[in-house]
Amino acid sequence: NLITALLEQGTRGLTLISNNCGTTDKGLGVLLGAGQVTKMVSSYVGENKEFERRYLTGELEVELNPQGTLAERIRAGGAGIPAFYTATGVGTAVSDGGLPLRYRADGSVALSSPAKETRALTDPRTGKVRTYVLETGLFADFCLVRAWKADTLGNLVFRKTARNFSPMMCAAAKVTIVEAEHIVEPGALDGDVIHVPGIYTKRLVQVTSKANWIEQRTVRPPVTPAKDAHASHA
Repeated sequence: NLITALLEQGTRGLTLISNNCGTTDKGLGVLLGAGQVTKMVSSYVGENKEFERRYLTGELEVELNPQGTLAERIRAGGAGIPAFYTATGVGTAVSDGGLPLRYRADGSVALSSPAKETRALTDPRTGKVRTYVLETGLFADFCLVRAWKADTLGNLVFRKTARNFSPMMCAAAKVTIVEAEHIVEPGALDGDVIHVPGIYTKRLVQVTSKANWIEQRTVRPPVTPAKDAHASHA
């Protein structure tokens, strides 16, 4: 719902921080298809052919990150940590530089990632010295997330994999805008199950369309139990 509203508003020149950019015609992909996005800070291109096309033809700048590093950069931004060291990506183009950030229309590289600072540090778990690369925290102007439940004070509860990125993103933006499937009165949510306290929520709207989609659905075939099988409980 919030993505649709942003599409209708027509805001352009967007830099998006997201694990991916949805698919060609769903999720953040609709903003990309409308030409509203100029840069993606992501983990992978995914199922979005338009993302791939715009990146390779120079219409889109892309900063690819290892997925765990992306999550930690967002968490660090929300915690006010400007930078941190990680071993992920050391000895690759992630640390040494040279990753294509933007191509030209003819397919040549217009802009490459710079080399990052590295440092030898002692691993506190093993006591061994190893090399780490310095990664910077990420902080945004706006955060758009979907919560399962919220109260009118902005306390949020997410379901299952929605917790992978959403709670840390809520802290890593100046203005967090939340669309919630269920909005309840204060006190209706158990304090022990709240994932994001209301202090981070600046705007709260009711979900108007509950339609959801699965980017890539993978299921196993149904298993038919044998006729002589007996149920057991532990």
